[in-house]
Amino acid sequence: MEPGGLEWLLVPMQQLVSWGAAGAMVFGGVVPYIPQYRDIRRTQNADGFSSYVCLVLLVANILRILFWFGRRFESPLLWQSIIMIITMLLMLKLCTEVRVSNELNVKRRSFAAADSKDEEIKAPPKRSYLDFDLNYFWHWSKFTDYVQCVLTFTGVTGYITYLWLDSSLFVETLGFLAVFTEAMLGVPQLYRNYQNRSTEGMSIKMVLMWTSGDTFKTVYFILNQAPFQFSICGLLQVFVDMAILLQVYLYSHYPQKPVSHTAHPASTKAL
Repeated sequence: MEPGGLEWLLVPMQQLVSWGAAGAMVFGGVVPYIPQYRDIRRTQNADGFSSYVCLVLLVANILRILFWFGRRFESPLLWQSIIMIITMLLMLKLCTEVRVSNELNVKRRSFAAADSKDEEIKAPPKRSYLDFDLNYFWHWSKFTDYVQCVLTFTGVTGYITYLWLDSSLFVETLGFLAVFTEAMLGVPQLYRNYQNRSTEGMSIKMVLMWTSGDTFKTVYFILNQAPFQFSICGLLQVFVDMAILLQVYLYSHYPQKPVSHTAHPASTKAL
């Protein structure tokens, strides 16, 4: 058979593989959170999942979208960011509802100035318009507070990007910050596991999917000649994933002494 005789088959196959890879990039990133989401809903306990993972991904993907306006990379990567932002907001909504329902007699905390009904009547604390107390940042009691924070961050960074969009140095730095922040995705979970001396409550399937997905993503970046920031930080992300898997092995085979709640009162907080 002549080489040209297979062209009618090879071209559609190549196109199909290309579409499949693009689809995997767009939706593959959210798959690891499905088992964690289901576990939290089933157990009504979010202690094993660090909501700072959501914070990292929200910041990273907002910055990546802004980077796209300065340097038009592939559309699947843009759509991946949009889908991931929606997914992280859904995760935050569930975790917030579960945590608040499990807490009794706890003062409500909010991002914006709280209503009087949410504060103690006798001696309301002195607070500024925004609650930037590091002890309570990203530990708010309502999902709307997280949305307000995300919108505020998007508005501020979007305005700065608009002013400096003509600067190639700013655009490249923005791209690096976007992918470097995403590369730090596993660090909050890594630290939470270290604090608890355990990986109990964390979905092992989620981490395994993180590792396989990040490996695929890094190879995709390299083969498609994505901006160099993507490839470098992809490799870093795989390294962090492997560190979490090492924790899973160590804490399961060599159980650590439980940490007392008195010494570490914040260790059981999920948000």
